[in-house]
Amino acid sequence: MSFLFSRYTLCAVGTALSSLFFANLAQAEGAPTAAEQDLIKQGEYIATASDCKACHTARGGKPYAGGLVIATPVGKIVSTNITPSQKYGIGSWSEAQFAKAVRKGISPTLGHLYPAMPYTSYSGISNSDIHALYVYFTKGVKSVDEEPKNKTALPFPFNIRASMIAWNLLFAGGHPTPDEDAAVGGARRGEYLAKTLAHCSTCHTPRNTFMAEKSSAYLGGSYNIQGWDAPNITSDPISGIGTWSNDEIVSYLRNGAAHGKSQAAGPMAEAVEFSLRHLTDSDLEAIAAYLKTVPPIRNPEQKHPAFSYSEAKAVDASELDYPIDRAPTAMENGTSLDGRRLYLNACATCHQTHGQGTQDQFYPSLTSNSAVGATSPRNLAMAILRGVDRQTNQGHVVMPAFADQLTDEQIAALTNYVTEHFGNPKLKVTAGDIKKYRSGK
Repeated sequence: MSFLFSRYTLCAVGTALSSLFFANLAQAEGAPTAAEQDLIKQGEYIATASDCKACHTARGGKPYAGGLVIATPVGKIVSTNITPSQKYGIGSWSEAQFAKAVRKGISPTLGHLYPAMPYTSYSGISNSDIHALYVYFTKGVKSVDEEPKNKTALPFPFNIRASMIAWNLLFAGGHPTPDEDAAVGGARRGEYLAKTLAHCSTCHTPRNTFMAEKSSAYLGGSYNIQGWDAPNITSDPISGIGTWSNDEIVSYLRNGAAHGKSQAAGPMAEAVEFSLRHLTDSDLEAIAAYLKTVPPIRNPEQKHPAFSYSEAKAVDASELDYPIDRAPTAMENGTSLDGRRLYLNACATCHQTHGQGTQDQFYPSLTSNSAVGATSPRNLAMAILRGVDRQTNQGHVVMPAFADQLTDEQIAALTNYVTEHFGNPKLKVTAGDIKKYRSGK
């Protein structure tokens, strides 16, 4: 017994000493302390709310290693490596340099950044959140010692980064939000999330000649974000989301779908997938509460909410008996410009012949659908061209893209059939329009 006690005691002492040794070794190698682990967790949440991964990760690439090509009106901008890599990332940056890059758009390695990186919004990040963000990116992210294959190469004069000095004097210059204001709940917390971290205005506010956001049209909707329109999300009941309930807004932010209102696709689907669906319920509710307080902006040409077209146009039942060719090459080899036939072949299986979607709305109704009843056919046409692909907390939502199967003329015919039968019948699109949308213009 005495022998066993001594043996176990020695083992316990040995284990304790080993733990202490390895703990000290890990500490010596720069492993995060317990306090830093909490900061890393906080910083990861801030990075997720800020949607950093969506822009700083190439499709199929390593997280935060950069390389994503972002199309802008002045040319293509390539995101940078923001992992802790000493050579290619931000591993050698001090916290002050990191904060200056995030809040003011001035990098210690590149100089002035372009506002495709939304530092005008990030200028409002609170001091505690910027500290947590720095700890996360330097100690909580895996280093990737690779340089993005592509580099930003804008034409003259946009290739002169120093020109951003004048731009910043005119359009930048925000200040950090006090920690207590950033942390408070309700609409004030929602304002911090929407204005600063989620930078909603980057896409949803129109821009002036100098590509700066028009403060007078805050969240009033913008056009051609990588080919898509970013709709009006002010509190206006006709042009905005003033008649959406808070629960519908939360559902849209969390899952990319508000049944009877709208579904997320394109860049908004990415925002849902990489950022918004990971936020807490209280933060999503705070954003919804804040958006309902944003002053309304009305498009005088719009008389009805985009989702108000709730009745499908009657279709002769005999027309629905059209035999569908299910051969794999039927779409590619087809030459029909009959919107009805194209709809029955490409869309009716999921959206049903009368456009009502499935009972659970996993495949949504085309009536009471903002993309189909909007004042522009762009987002509907883009959904047909590019498809829909978003991961949600309720599963993977996918609609096939028809850009390679249908011609510009066929997509125009299909778009016009859908708007005429299920949405705003005044919407018309031409093959020329589709050609522009296809190229992202």
